[in-house]
Amino acid sequence: MALIWLELVLHFLQKKTNLKIAFIGDIVGRPGRKLISHYLKKIKEEYNIDCVIANGENASHGFGLTVKNANELFKYGIDIITGGNHTWDKKQDILALLEDNRILRPANYPNGVAGKGVGIYDINGTKLAVINLMGLFTMPQCDNPFILAKSLVENLQSQGIKHIFCDFHAESTAEKRIMFMIIKDYISAMCGTHTHVGTDDMQIVNNALYLTDIGLTGCFDNIIGMDSAVPIKKALTGLGGHFKIPTNCNSILQILIIDIDNDGNAIDAIKIKQYSDGQKFVTNSYKYKN
Repeated sequence: MALIWLELVLHFLQKKTNLKIAFIGDIVGRPGRKLISHYLKKIKEEYNIDCVIANGENASHGFGLTVKNANELFKYGIDIITGGNHTWDKKQDILALLEDNRILRPANYPNGVAGKGVGIYDINGTKLAVINLMGLFTMPQCDNPFILAKSLVENLQSQGIKHIFCDFHAESTAEKRIMFMIIKDYISAMCGTHTHVGTDDMQIVNNALYLTDIGLTGCFDNIIGMDSAVPIKKALTGLGGHFKIPTNCNSILQILIIDIDNDGNAIDAIKIKQYSDGQKFVTNSYKYKN
């Protein structure tokens, strides 16, 4: 009888140690931060989320991240902030921010660049590794992310770390799929960022979650979170200008929630689209073996 009771207790503890992480992509300016302030706490409580990761490279006026806005996002419940090609836009703030273990920049910037692109965090007794990488097409010059990614995940697994999440900040959808196919047998999940346009291909393949791009969190009734006037002018005349965040807009919070078991396998995932008018849509992941 005592043995049966012990087995039940162990089974319960194993279930409780499953890790549930969330990811928010491309927070664009004040509208994105505002939605997070309104909805994130409620979502965390409703879905029992253990850790929230977010791409914050557009969180301050659409370009870069300030110390003030980083602290604001941490206050709202974000635990780890990743970056991309706009990481360096707020030059007076970024070096101080990169001293914080919770803030990452793409790992494939050359050696000697400030900051780091891999973080290892203790989440309720479980080690979670977060990798931030940047693609090649249309991006600043950086090292080959595919070669680096394989060495990074192999190194993490050699340390006994099973729970691994990758934010791949890239323009090309093909690059994102290639990256996933290279590292899928080593990671728990990979989600793409950068385009601000969400894709409809969320899937769990061989126990690894994949989504090409989660899409922005911010204004959606314009052009990738920015006021439409300047992009339209450039398209029609070839003349550019300064992109601005609209002061009034309809906005969306897009958040991916992944349930990961003790072995680092993604066992379930949903994507929530929470609109500023209160409408909410939930999408389930497709699962298959490859």
